[in-house]
Amino acid sequence: MIRLSSVEKIIVAFLLFIVLMLTLRISYANNIRYAFLLWNLFLAWIPFQLSVTLTESANTNKWYSYFLLLSWLLFFPNALYIITDLIHLDESKGDVPVWFDAILLFTCSVAGLIMAFVSLYQVELFLKKNISPKHTGKLVMAALFLGSFGVYVGRFLRWNSWSIITKPQLLLTDITKHIFLPFHHYKTWAVTLLLTCLFSLLYFAVKKLPGMLNEQGNANG
Repeated sequence: MIRLSSVEKIIVAFLLFIVLMLTLRISYANNIRYAFLLWNLFLAWIPFQLSVTLTESANTNKWYSYFLLLSWLLFFPNALYIITDLIHLDESKGDVPVWFDAILLFTCSVAGLIMAFVSLYQVELFLKKNISPKHTGKLVMAALFLGSFGVYVGRFLRWNSWSIITKPQLLLTDITKHIFLPFHHYKTWAVTLLLTCLFSLLYFAVKKLPGMLNEQGNANG
């Protein structure tokens, strides 16, 4: 029997709710307009699972752990990316109420962010233990910045995580243009910085929330 952690149970609950909503939508509208959300959620699950594997293998082969860490960084933007699926609300054709699609897209965004932030927290613990507790905060911010840039690359440049294997030269050429011509591609860095600020605020708020709730409970008690 598979035993799920508390976080995994929450993720499964979100996924079941999303599947239920998609099933209701398909039955009501007789189309599969938002079925792609399941694929995006699967891509968001990959960095989460890589972080779990990284935690479990932290005391084994060092190079294998670093391989998992790099693989996590490659797929990490996929979990953050789902928040941009909110733009698809404009594509609602009236075949279901707009509020239904809004709830569906918002729920998917939350599920993606949960998987993103849990995976990032696991990576943060790995970095503190195996690399440098002193510089872990900087590395976490770097991961959020690179993840935000990856969201831009996926949403606006339309590249995928596996493009680094299937079309590495074209991908690197496209990214290099945006790096070495920052003023020409100012939109790239404006969006990346805004997303970095948003994801950083959300991540550190989620980390501090349990302590804040305990403080509030103690104050009221």
